[in-house]
Amino acid sequence: MRFEGSRCPYLAYNVPRIRVADEDLVMDQDTYDSMIRQRDNIDYSWEKRVSKYTIDDVNEDAFAEYLRKAKEAGRIDFEDIDVKTVLDKLELTEGNYLLNAGAALFCDCGIVNELQIAKFASDERLTFTDIRRYSGSVMELKKKAEQYIIDAMDWRVEFGNLTRKEIPEIPLDAIREAITNSFGHRMFDSGQSNEITIFKNRIEIYNPGAFPANKTPESYVVGNQRPIRRNPLIARTLYYSKDMESFATGLKRIKDACEKAGCRVEFQTPDDGFVVVFYRHGTQKLSGTAQKTAQKEETTAQKTAQKEERLNALLEYCKEPRDRDEMMKFLGIKHRTTFRSDYLNPLLDEGKIAMTIPDKPRSKNQKFYSI
Repeated sequence: MRFEGSRCPYLAYNVPRIRVADEDLVMDQDTYDSMIRQRDNIDYSWEKRVSKYTIDDVNEDAFAEYLRKAKEAGRIDFEDIDVKTVLDKLELTEGNYLLNAGAALFCDCGIVNELQIAKFASDERLTFTDIRRYSGSVMELKKKAEQYIIDAMDWRVEFGNLTRKEIPEIPLDAIREAITNSFGHRMFDSGQSNEITIFKNRIEIYNPGAFPANKTPESYVVGNQRPIRRNPLIARTLYYSKDMESFATGLKRIKDACEKAGCRVEFQTPDDGFVVVFYRHGTQKLSGTAQKTAQKEETTAQKTAQKEERLNALLEYCKEPRDRDEMMKFLGIKHRTTFRSDYLNPLLDEGKIAMTIPDKPRSKNQKFYSI
């Protein structure tokens, strides 16, 4: 029987064994220790092994975008743009072949690089409304994961002086950091996929590869831990493009961004991986009727506050006379009935705006201005 793998030595019923001639023997301690050292030594690590992919397999669009970002960040200052030259300088090649790290970053690596996305109808893994599976380079999969979450999240609008600002329920900086870390720290030879899971009350970002032994996410949030890099070549390459920092500050940046935005985040450490959990809509750990009541009250309060903001912004906008179409476009409203009942009539009734042609309310030249 022949067996291959990258996590040697493997155990038979929790006992390391070795074949000697025609005998199946228990492995001695020295041999076992030597194999462990060889496996974990950086020179034998997965990312430094030569892959089956060549320079011709590099996704040129993904590579070009990476190089642009790295040069804009000022972390790559050489003038070369040739794929092989750049990847040689990044130490991601051996001859015309890419190391596993280079292949994972810039090639479609099939089952080595897979992203699974699922969207569920509730807070539990019961009925899914969408499920997708992608393969490709890390650079491509990062973009797909980010865009899917952006599309799945709720957004609110805040109005300022003549401006409107769209704000996501979870800060984008935290999302991007979590996605990048999930690829940078994953165990690529585990046979498992990175996962994005969307629930009604939360969004989970999972990567295969257990959290460092005897460490906790909290210790990294506090900021008193040195970095432990499962994939140092990949981490270094992503550092050049400013996708990833190299000082073990990723979890702290996620936590800080969420606290600033009023979004709760948790870091979970199951045996087989690491999960960042973002709670949606400011959801708290309530249950049953209490949670439904809290969510309903919060939704009502948010809608009231948002409408008040929109009314104030509209009054500011109408310091210069505006017609109905201009006002609706400013508010982002398409239906005249909604605009009239929710905004125009209340402001007219309260005497906060007036007509430029009060004797002819239906005039096509009618405009409105703030009082």
